Amino acid sequence: MSKIKVMDEILANKIAAGEVVEKTMNVVKELVENAIDAESDEIKIELIDSGVKEVKVTDNGIGMDRDDATLAFSRHATSKLKNLDDLFNIESLGFRGEALPSIASVSNIELKTSNGKIGTYLTLSGGKNMHVEESDLQQGTTITVKDLFYNTPVRLKYLKNLYVELANITEYINKMALSYPNIKFTLINNDKVLLDTDGKGDLRKVIYQIYGADITKKMIEVTGENDDYYIHGYISYPEMTKSNRSAITTLVNGRVIKNNELNKIITDAYHTYIPKDKFPIIVLNIDVDPILIDINIHPTKMDIKFSKMDTLKDIVFDIVSKELKRLTLIPTISTRTEEALRETTIPLYNAYKKEVPTPKQTYEETVLDFSISEENTTTETTKPEETEALAQEKITPRIKHMIPRGIVYSTYIIAENEDGMYIIDQHAAAERINYEKVLKSLKEKVIPIDLLIPIKIELASNEFLIVKNHLDILKEYGFEAEEFGMNTIIIRSHPNWIFDDIAEECIRKVVDIIISKESFDFDQFVWRMAATMACRMSVKANDYLSYDDQVWLLETLRNCENPFTCPHGRPTIITYTKYDLEKLFKRSLD
Repeated sequence: MSKIKVMDEILANKIAAGEVVEKTMNVVKELVENAIDAESDEIKIELIDSGVKEVKVTDNGIGMDRDDATLAFSRHATSKLKNLDDLFNIESLGFRGEALPSIASVSNIELKTSNGKIGTYLTLSGGKNMHVEESDLQQGTTITVKDLFYNTPVRLKYLKNLYVELANITEYINKMALSYPNIKFTLINNDKVLLDTDGKGDLRKVIYQIYGADITKKMIEVTGENDDYYIHGYISYPEMTKSNRSAITTLVNGRVIKNNELNKIITDAYHTYIPKDKFPIIVLNIDVDPILIDINIHPTKMDIKFSKMDTLKDIVFDIVSKELKRLTLIPTISTRTEEALRETTIPLYNAYKKEVPTPKQTYEETVLDFSISEENTTTETTKPEETEALAQEKITPRIKHMIPRGIVYSTYIIAENEDGMYIIDQHAAAERINYEKVLKSLKEKVIPIDLLIPIKIELASNEFLIVKNHLDILKEYGFEAEEFGMNTIIIRSHPNWIFDDIAEECIRKVVDIIISKESFDFDQFVWRMAATMACRMSVKANDYLSYDDQVWLLETLRNCENPFTCPHGRPTIITYTKYDLEKLFKRSLD
């Protein structure tokens, strides 16, 4: 007797539902995507108990006739694919024909639809016992999913609590609203409106409705394109961050996706602008020829493959990093109207003023020697021809010249210029200066310095194997290292930019960096090594700074490529503009 039999269709649909429908958000996602594919410009999502008891989605799309409405709940029935070629040129959000039968198999369904000529009403219970009758002719579709997982109690038991389920649905609808600002989305749970967009196509207004005024004012529009991709959207100022990646919204041809490679490129572009455990707020829509992407790799269709991922990563990194380098990113301590914000934004500084008091060291002098000791604060004479050569290498400062007026708590320098008052963290500022200097030194030819007493480092066997595999990296950056007995390496020289008194500590940190990486990333290694060295070499809070030290620090900071944050993403400088101060002291009442 044969043991292999064709699976019952209801059973097959329940198994498929295990892949397509894991939580209430999946139900909302599939129904909303169908509504968008139906050319709707108004979509209303009504929930009872976060969708566990009921999900109702109403749209004003093209609707269906009686035959299509009944066939829609058959497995692999779809209007979006007709042949194999269509699979490689998908422009709709749905295409497999699995969602509706899968949802119907684990719930009770009511469908009312009309194409303007024929109205149809049908019900289903657990994917069977279909009842069909005529309905009114109001164009569009309303589908109601009740009692989700009522016939699969194990799945119902493992749903998250109602708040988590609602949060997942809200996050998804927010992203769809950002993806389709020309569609009016309304989300309601237990008669409470959670989102209501106007559908007028203004993406910035949708950002405002989701994130609020404060964040919207700190969002910057970006665009970019190459031969394969066109990218447009908004990125946040570094001061506006979230504790997780949920605020990174990436869209491909209007489809919400989650792609780890793409998210990593975006966060890499913010490297040193924000702390490593924080993430920016991003809305990026990527338009691409459908033939260059593969959507059919996951049941939820939220991950896709790009055939030209390298060119995509290049353009995304380029447009984000270039915009951050263009902006003045000093956080302003104030609460103002949008009009006041535009009037008092600190302008980019486009000229190096000759009348500025001469700092005690030029920008290109050794930043690494900055400390509080007298021997390191002695002014060195620079030859005229050297001064001219250095001036040509200087970048255009992104901050206007600031005059120090004092220090509070032995940590924060108070400075001013014609725009307002500035508070500078002396350690964070010195870290940024040293970081850029070390990073530059790492890219140049390194001059090793022999240690009088070599440094031995004992490691665990697994750690030793990792370090041994990367001894060439250490050598390239001026660390002469070799094996020295069982699970031990010996360092005989270090780069010339490391002070002797901190050499061992720095070397051990560099070794830790190599060990901590599961897969060695060359760029990450360089960045982390530079940040580690810079932190150890910089002045700390409570270290005394003379007036000349303060002048030098501020002048050198403003000439950095990114003077606004330390290598770890903390701000180096904040400001009260003149307007803010006058408003605080009631000198300005507007």
